[in-house]
Amino acid sequence: RSGSSEVVFFSLHPIGRISHSKITMADVPLTVKFGTAGLGGVMGWICVHPFNVLAVRMNLASMQAGFDNASFLSFAKRNVAQKGITSLYDGLTAGIVRQVFYATSRFGLFEVFRDQIENVRGTVGPTERIAAGLASGACAALISCPAEVSLVRMANDSTLPAAERRNYSSVVNAGSRIAKEEGISAFWRGSAPFVQRAMLVGVTQVGTLDQFKETYETAFGIQRGTYKNVFAASMSSGLLYSLITMPFESAKNRMAAQKPGPDGVLPYRSTFQTMKAVAATDGVLSLWRGFLPYYGRCGGHTVTMFVFVEMLRKQYRAFTSSSAAAY
Repeated sequence: RSGSSEVVFFSLHPIGRISHSKITMADVPLTVKFGTAGLGGVMGWICVHPFNVLAVRMNLASMQAGFDNASFLSFAKRNVAQKGITSLYDGLTAGIVRQVFYATSRFGLFEVFRDQIENVRGTVGPTERIAAGLASGACAALISCPAEVSLVRMANDSTLPAAERRNYSSVVNAGSRIAKEEGISAFWRGSAPFVQRAMLVGVTQVGTLDQFKETYETAFGIQRGTYKNVFAASMSSGLLYSLITMPFESAKNRMAAQKPGPDGVLPYRSTFQTMKAVAATDGVLSLWRGFLPYYGRCGGHTVTMFVFVEMLRKQYRAFTSSSAAAY
């Protein structure tokens, strides 16, 4: 937790404990906060990208002919058998680019906003964390929406009939073709549900993580600063935000992946119009189709991202300490 003049960091140890150390704000420049957030987000995303691919494919499967409402395990086995296990990393470059912008700005801005609130108010509680989470989530989504559109399309492209595939070769190719073929505005297609989802994520992931850490320590005796506490708080935060944000994720996927109909009109135009259309066609529960891999992505990324961020900051502190000692 940060104060007006100092920040508490956590360093991970092999015995499963995270030690607390205080250093002044001057020792933690904003570039380090944003840099470790972005790099930690990328490292975490590489671990959970297959879950995201399966979540997107399951979520969009009903848009294709011959849709089979299979279980997650059956769907995953069939995907691997038909397309190969490497297909689970389709769109990885877009996912990494997305994290560079999204994780860096969302987590980095959350800390900046939270610290500024504490500087003004002298304390940070649940309400202040929620406010910081809403603001950082909205900003991050707007910044990273072009990468998000590319990610959704690249992850799902191989499941489409051959005649309907876009066959992007890389995130750069996807970006240049989207701009050329559909116009710059296409990068923000689905931005409304993405921003709304990101604001909810900002509240329920980043904003509640601190609160869950405190709750697990006070209510269950799982000491804050341990692997158990970080894991339990992260998975709880991930479950909460998965349940709440899945309908917005479904709307965002549909809007990002859609193509104009024969009349040139896009079928999905807004968040709630998309939700209503999907619910009317496939049933309300279809808005949560692909929930298990989505939770695997959300909970898994919450755990791995924050662990990697803390490890990176430990390395930064060790480097600055050794450099200071040398002088």
